[in-house]
Amino acid sequence: MTFRLRGRRLYATAAVLAVLAGSGTWAAVAADDPPAVHREDRTFAMPESAGGADGSSGGEAGEGAGGGETGGSGEGKVRIDASFFTAGGTGRRPAVLLGHGFGGSKESVRGQAEQLARDGYAVLTWSARGFGKSTGKIGLNDPDREVADVRRLIDWLAKRPEVRLDGAGDPRVGVAGGSYGGAIALLAAGYDKRVDAIAPQITYWNLADALFPNGVFKKLWAGMFFSTGSVGAAEGSEGAAAAGTTGGSGGGSGAGAGSDSGAGSDAGTGAGSGRGAGSGAGGSGKSAAQTAPPPQNSTDGCGRFERQLCEMYERVAVSGKPDAAARELLEARSPSAVADRIKVPTLLMQGRTDSLFPLGQADATYKALRKNGAPVSVDWLAGGHDGGDRETGRLADRTKAWFDRYLKDERDEANTDTGPAFRVSRGGAVDSTNGAARLRGASGDRYPGLDNDPRPVRLTGREQRFANPAGASPPSISTVPGVGALNSLSSVGAGLSLDSPGQYARFESQPLRDPLRVTGAPTARVRIGSTSDDAVLFAKVYDIGPNGSSRPVLPAGLAEPYRITGAKAGKSVELRMPAIDHEFAAGHRLRLVLSSTDLAYASPAEPATYTASLQGGSGEGGSGEGGGVLKVPTAPAVKSAAAPLPAWTWALPAAGAVVAVLLLLVGRRRAAAGAPDPDLADVPLQITGLSKRYAKSADRYAVRDLSFRVEKGQVLGLLGPNGAGKTTTLRMLMGLIGPDAGEIRVFGHAIRPGAPVLSRVGAFVEGAGFLPHLSGRANLDLYWQATGRPAEDAHIDEALEIAGLGDALQRAVRTYSQGMRQRLAIAQAMLGLPDLLILDEPTNGLDPPQIREMRDVMIRYAAGGRTVIVSSHLLAEVEQTCTHLVVMDRGQLVQAGPVADIVGTGDTLLVGVEGGEPLSDVLLEKVAALPGIAAAVRADEGMLVTLDGTTSTSRLLPELLRLEIPVARVGPHRRLEDAFLTMIGGDR
Repeated sequence: MTFRLRGRRLYATAAVLAVLAGSGTWAAVAADDPPAVHREDRTFAMPESAGGADGSSGGEAGEGAGGGETGGSGEGKVRIDASFFTAGGTGRRPAVLLGHGFGGSKESVRGQAEQLARDGYAVLTWSARGFGKSTGKIGLNDPDREVADVRRLIDWLAKRPEVRLDGAGDPRVGVAGGSYGGAIALLAAGYDKRVDAIAPQITYWNLADALFPNGVFKKLWAGMFFSTGSVGAAEGSEGAAAAGTTGGSGGGSGAGAGSDSGAGSDAGTGAGSGRGAGSGAGGSGKSAAQTAPPPQNSTDGCGRFERQLCEMYERVAVSGKPDAAARELLEARSPSAVADRIKVPTLLMQGRTDSLFPLGQADATYKALRKNGAPVSVDWLAGGHDGGDRETGRLADRTKAWFDRYLKDERDEANTDTGPAFRVSRGGAVDSTNGAARLRGASGDRYPGLDNDPRPVRLTGREQRFANPAGASPPSISTVPGVGALNSLSSVGAGLSLDSPGQYARFESQPLRDPLRVTGAPTARVRIGSTSDDAVLFAKVYDIGPNGSSRPVLPAGLAEPYRITGAKAGKSVELRMPAIDHEFAAGHRLRLVLSSTDLAYASPAEPATYTASLQGGSGEGGSGEGGGVLKVPTAPAVKSAAAPLPAWTWALPAAGAVVAVLLLLVGRRRAAAGAPDPDLADVPLQITGLSKRYAKSADRYAVRDLSFRVEKGQVLGLLGPNGAGKTTTLRMLMGLIGPDAGEIRVFGHAIRPGAPVLSRVGAFVEGAGFLPHLSGRANLDLYWQATGRPAEDAHIDEALEIAGLGDALQRAVRTYSQGMRQRLAIAQAMLGLPDLLILDEPTNGLDPPQIREMRDVMIRYAAGGRTVIVSSHLLAEVEQTCTHLVVMDRGQLVQAGPVADIVGTGDTLLVGVEGGEPLSDVLLEKVAALPGIAAAVRADEGMLVTLDGTTSTSRLLPELLRLEIPVARVGPHRRLEDAFLTMIGGDR
C-alpha cells in the first residue's frame, strides 16, 4: 500500500521517458545497447464492478489506443490507463504485470518496466483505480474491482502477438510490485490461475492485522492513506493522485518529514517533474504528526475512496479502537482471504525497517504459501516504509532472475540462479566519511522463520507501576511514519525513539559475555494489571551499551502493540516483540520496555495505572529482585558469504617475503641517510630539492625541486592554484607518501613513515576520519589514547576551548554539521600542543565569525614560539593571518618570503591620513613634485603615490611629514590577490 523509494537511475530514466511520451502512442527510447524499448499507451474501459469473484474474468475489457478511449466510458465504466512495453524482435515472450505503490501511478514503475522489456519480457503497467489518469474509486484492492481489472488485463495480454501462451487465453505471465502493488501480485495469483510467478515487495498479507495489530489502531499510517486518497475525485488528471502534495505531476510517492523532495519513507517514487515527484502520505513535506484530520463524509463517496472504506476509517479514527466490521472489511481485500489458492513460485522481499508492514506479514505469507507447496524464497532487505530503499538495483536483479527461472523456456530453468532460500541484508562497516553503514548479505538454505533456535536471556526487575496519561499525551516514540531517513538511523543509535518518563516499565539483562545475533521475534511472558479493564501496551527490546555510554538503540525503531482485555483482574500474557535482525555486542545489555503510549498508535484517552511483572524466572511473584526470561530467536545457519580468494593467492606469501626484504633494505638505506642534523635542531621545517612524480610517469611531476625553510614563530601560508602540488607536499611532510628525490627535515630529523619526530607535528590534511557513532569528546580521547602518550600531555581542554563546540561535544559526530566536523578536526590536530601545526584548508565549512576566531587562534599559537603552516584558497585570510608565504605553481616554487615583501613589490603606495579628510589639490601637487614620485592622486582613504623607482618608503615618509600631512599609515596598494595572480600568470 505505498510508495517505494526509487534509485537515481530510475529518476533519470523516467525523466527522459516523460518527454518522449508526448510525441505519440509509440515511443522508442534508446538504451545503452540495442534494441530500443517501445511503449504503447492504452486506455481500458472496465466495468465498475465484476459483481463477484467466482473465478471468471467478468468479461473482456474494451480498450483504445493512444490517448483515446473506445471501449465505452459511459455510466458504469471505469477508465484504466496502461502502458505496454516491448523491446526487439517479433517472437513471443513471457509477460510481466507491474503494479505501483499507493499514491503512485504507472509512471512510478516505468523505469523498471523498461529494463524488464530489455531483458526479454512484454511488460504491462497500469494506474490502479483512483490514481494517475485512471478513474474509479480506490477500493484497496477490492476483488470485484482492482483484482478484476488485473484479470482483464491478463485477458488482453493473451491476445497480444508478442506474448507467449501456455494455452488458449492463457499467457505466460508474472506479477510484481511494491506495497500496494505487491498485494495485487499476491491477490492476482489467488484469483487467477493463469498467473505463473510473483515477486511482491514490502507488502501485506492481512491488511486488518497490519492496520489493527493485536487490536490496536495504527492511527498515523491509516491517517496518511485516507488523507492521501480522500481529497477530491480522480477526473482523468495525472495530478489528481498528488492532491495535497508537492510536485504532483509524476504520480510517485513522497512522504518525507520536513522535505518536499519525495525522499521519505515511501515506496513507489515516480517520474514526475519538479520536487516531490508525485503524491505522498503526509502531504507537502509534513511529518506524520502533522497529518491532516480524518476526511468528512461527502456525497461523492469520500473523495477517491469507496464510501464504505471511508466510513470505516472515520468510525475507527473517532473511537480509536477497531471493530469487528472494520476487520472483516479489510480482511476480505487481503491476500490472506485466498490463502489456499496461491500456489505459484513466490519471491517475498520485505523491509527490516518497516512499521507499516513488518517482517511478520511476510512470515505469515511464507507459512501459507509453503503449506500450499509453492516454491518460496524470502529476502529481508535493508529499509522499508520507514527506512527507505537502498537496494533498488539488487531487488530488481533478483526479481528478473526469479522470472527468468519460472517464466522463460524450461531449458533455461536449471541454469538460472534465483538466489538463496533466505537472505538478509545486514549493516557492515561504517563509512567514516558520511556515517552510513555499508551493507553485506547473509543467507541460508532455508527460511528460519521468526522463532528459530530460541535462546533464554535472563531479565531482572521487580513489579513496576506506570501510567497511561489522560489523552495518552505526551506519547512515547518508537518510530515516526514518513521520516524514514531518520528512522533508518535507529540501528546505530541516532533514531527518534523516546520513552516518556513515568509511562513505561523496563527489565534488563546482565551484560552479555558474547555477541548475540537475534534473528526473529523475541518473546516474554508478562503479568499485566490495570485500573481499567482494557490496557494498551507497546513492547520493544532495546540494545544498551556498556555502562550506558551511548544512547539506547531500538533495532529498526519497532514496537509491538497489544490490547489486553480483562487486565483489571490481572492477566498473564505471552508478548511477542517485533521481528528484527540485530547483533547485540558483547558487554551490551538487552532491555525490555513496556510503554503505555506510542505516537504512531491510538491509546485509550482515559487515564489509567498499569502494573507489569515478568514471569518465568526465579523472582516470580515479587520476591527478591524479580525478573523472568526473554526468549530470543537465532539463526546460526544464516551466515555471511565469504569472498572467494583469487587464484593467485598462493603467490602472496612469496611476494610478501620479497617486499619485506626490499623494505628492510630501503629502510636501512634511508635510516643511514637520515641521521639528525644538529644545525637544524631548532628549525621547524627545511625542505631541500623535493620532487614527486605522478604514478607511472617519468616526466610529469606533482612536485619538482622544491626548497624552502620555515622558522619558529612564523605562520606560513602555502599558496598555489589547484594542481600546484600543495597537498602532495603536505602529505610528504607528514610521512604519508615518500618523495622520489630530495628530503624533508623537521627539527633536524629526516621525515619517513613513523619517524619519532612526527610526534611534534600536529596535522589536519584532507579531513579527519571520525567514528560517527561516538561523541566528539570520545573521538578526541580515543585518538590521544592511540598515540600511547600520557593523558596529561594532551592538553585536551585547551584544544576543546579552541574548537568551541560547547555541548555538541557530547553528541555523536554523525549529527555534526560540516563546520562542526572541521572544528573538531582542528582541535584534534592541536592535541598535545605540537611545535609544528599543519592545517590544510582549515576554514572550510566555517562561518565568518568562526573564520575570524580561527585566524586569531593561529596567530596566538605561533606567537608562543610554535610554528603554523596553513594551506588555503582564501587569500584575504592568508594576508591577514600569515607572516610568510610560499607560492607554488605546477609543482615548483614561484616565490617565498615575508608577506609584506611579496605584497609590497608593487610600485604604488596607499597613504592613509588621519580623520579621512580629503587632501587639497595644493598638497597633492606638492607631493607629486617630490623627488622619486611619479604621481600622486586623491583616494578615498588619503592618496595613492606612485614611485618612479629612485626612492623608497623610508625616504618618502619624512617628506610627507614635512609637508604637514597627517599620515596614519603607509602600505602597498596591491593586495595579495593581485600579487598572487601576477606570480601564477594572471587568469589561469
